[in-house]
Amino acid sequence: MRTVTFPLLAVLGLCGANTARAADLDYDYLRGAEYDPVPASVRVIDWSGVYVGGHGGYTSATLGTKGALQPLIYRDSHDTTGESDFRASTLLNPSSKRVGDVSFGAFAGYNVQFDQFVFGVEADYTYFGRMGVSSDGLGRSQTSAAGTYEVVSLNGSTATRVNDYGTLRARIGYAFENFMPYVTGGVAIGRARIADSTSYQNYGFNLTAYNANLGGTPTYVNNFGYTAFNPSAPYNGTPFTALQAQSKTKVVAGAAAGAGIEYAITPNILLRAEYQYVLFSDFDGHKVNLNTVRAGAAIKF
Repeated sequence: MRTVTFPLLAVLGLCGANTARAADLDYDYLRGAEYDPVPASVRVIDWSGVYVGGHGGYTSATLGTKGALQPLIYRDSHDTTGESDFRASTLLNPSSKRVGDVSFGAFAGYNVQFDQFVFGVEADYTYFGRMGVSSDGLGRSQTSAAGTYEVVSLNGSTATRVNDYGTLRARIGYAFENFMPYVTGGVAIGRARIADSTSYQNYGFNLTAYNANLGGTPTYVNNFGYTAFNPSAPYNGTPFTALQAQSKTKVVAGAAAGAGIEYAITPNILLRAEYQYVLFSDFDGHKVNLNTVRAGAAIKF
C-alpha cells in the first residue's frame, strides 16, 4: 500500500505545480496584444510635397462691352452737333454675351501639411479660345428752334476673344485621410483679342426753307453732312458716313478664387474636382469673367 501511495502523491504534486505556474502567467501574454493591426488597405497620406498635373473641363465666359464703342464714336462726333445736341458717343451699348466651351491646361504646386491642415501655393494655365460678338444700332432726329432738321445715325459692332489665362493662388485644405477639401484664391493674368468698329452719320437741312419750296416760294435749302443732296427731296440724299475700327491683343490682370476636393488614390497619385472663378479688370471698355468647372489628375513627388 505504501508502495502505491508515494508515486501517486508525486504525480499529483507535479500537476499542482504546473497549474500554479499557469495561473501566475499574465492573461494578456497568453491571448496576445489588446490592439488590432491597421489594415493594409488604410493608408495615411502625407499631402506635403511638389505635384504636377493636368486638367480639363467647361468654361462659361460673360463678355461685357459697355462703353467699348464710345471712344470710336467720339473721334468723329466731338466737333459736331451730334455730340453737343445728341451726345452721340454715349448712345451705343451692345449687350453682354455669354459663350462657353471646353477648356484644358496644366497645373503645378507645393503643399505643406500641419496636422490635418494643408497649406500650399499653386499655378495653373488654361486654354479657352472662344469669342463673343455683339452689335447695336440706332437713329435719332430732332428739329431745332432755328428750323433745322437734324439726324444722327449710329451702328457698331464689338468682339472679344479670350485666348488663354493663368493664375497664381494660395490654397488651404483640411485632410480627411485620403480626402482633402480646399479653398483657393489669388491673381490671374490672361490674353484677350478685341475688335471694335463703328459708323457715324450726322446730317441735316433747313426744314423751314424746304417747306417754303413746297409752297411754291423758291429758296435755297441749307444742308450739312451729305455727300449728295437733293433740295427737292433731301430725305433721299446720301449722308456722309464716318467709319472707325480697332483691333488689338490685350494682356489683362484680374483675380481668381475657387474651391475643390482632392482624393489620393495612392500617396503619389491625386485626383481632383474644382470650381474656379476669374474676374479680369476692364480693358478698353471690355469686361470678362469666367466660370470653370473641371477635373484633374496629378503626380506628387
